[in-house]
Amino acid sequence: MPLPKRLMVLLALPALLVAAGAAWVLHQRMHAPAAQLTLYGNIDLRQVQLAFDAVGRISSLPVREGEQVRKGQVVARLDDTRLRDALRRARATLDARSNVLAALRSGTRPQEVAQARAALHAAQAAWSHAQATWRRQRSLVESGFLPRQNLDDATEALRAAQAGRERAGQALSLALQGPRKQDIAAAAAEVDADRAALALAQRQLDDATLRSPDDAVVENRILEVGDMASPQTPVLTLALRDPLWVRAYVPEPELGRIAPGMHAEVYSDSFPGQAFAAWIGFISPSAEFTPRQVQTTQLRTQLVYRTRVYVCDASGRLRLGMPVTVQVPLHDNPAGAASDACR
Repeated sequence: MPLPKRLMVLLALPALLVAAGAAWVLHQRMHAPAAQLTLYGNIDLRQVQLAFDAVGRISSLPVREGEQVRKGQVVARLDDTRLRDALRRARATLDARSNVLAALRSGTRPQEVAQARAALHAAQAAWSHAQATWRRQRSLVESGFLPRQNLDDATEALRAAQAGRERAGQALSLALQGPRKQDIAAAAAEVDADRAALALAQRQLDDATLRSPDDAVVENRILEVGDMASPQTPVLTLALRDPLWVRAYVPEPELGRIAPGMHAEVYSDSFPGQAFAAWIGFISPSAEFTPRQVQTTQLRTQLVYRTRVYVCDASGRLRLGMPVTVQVPLHDNPAGAASDACR
């Protein structure tokens, strides 16, 4: 027997209420803000092209590709035989010029002053003897006992003695005054020039050794032992692992939901289920089109903002170019809360 229409409505009412509730819940979930923002990108890092600041033949390459190196570690050397010879020559020249300057600054030695005085006394004695001889010769010539030639010879001898006395006096004066200030200044300038030449030779010798600028991984050996190196030709390519970051792109509608310093987590398909601690480090001030290599759920023609997400990877498992997923929690994650999650 068919049920009355009123009874059918009463029986269907609970089902309608359940359906309406489910529809409302679904609507709320679809329009509720997401609990996290998902970004896609690739691992990025800084690379350094190491080259010698000199020209020479490579004599040593003690590191291999894939090897981890420390800051200041020697990674390559040039043949430095000529550079060491140039350094020894510059050091010897500096020593010689320094001794000359020291002698000038110390002045005349007491023995040299005493020698100059003795020479002056000898010159004065010779002058006195020549003067007495001239007087005797003049008296004898005037008395007619000697020819005129004897007096002329005595006169020349007296003049020579007078010149010798003056010369000895000037020599003593120079010995007492010491070197001129101009000579000392010139010698000091030569020492400064030699000191700069020595520093340059030392610098050129140091440049024959190539050191790592930071903790890194040897990515590529471009040259080998025996090759000629120059400042224009890199020897090694180093990958600096600190800092390590994800190059990701944020769609314009999501830009207002993230800020630098927010905590994030990075996931890689190579390590399923493992989260790498990270934080938002940089958001580009200018928009650009989504690069082709970035896979997102949005249209590729949508404008995005390049974002740098710094990631912690002390064990060195993340590699350059590796595709990763970035999860940024949007609740209880203020800006600046994780400015350096690796510490």
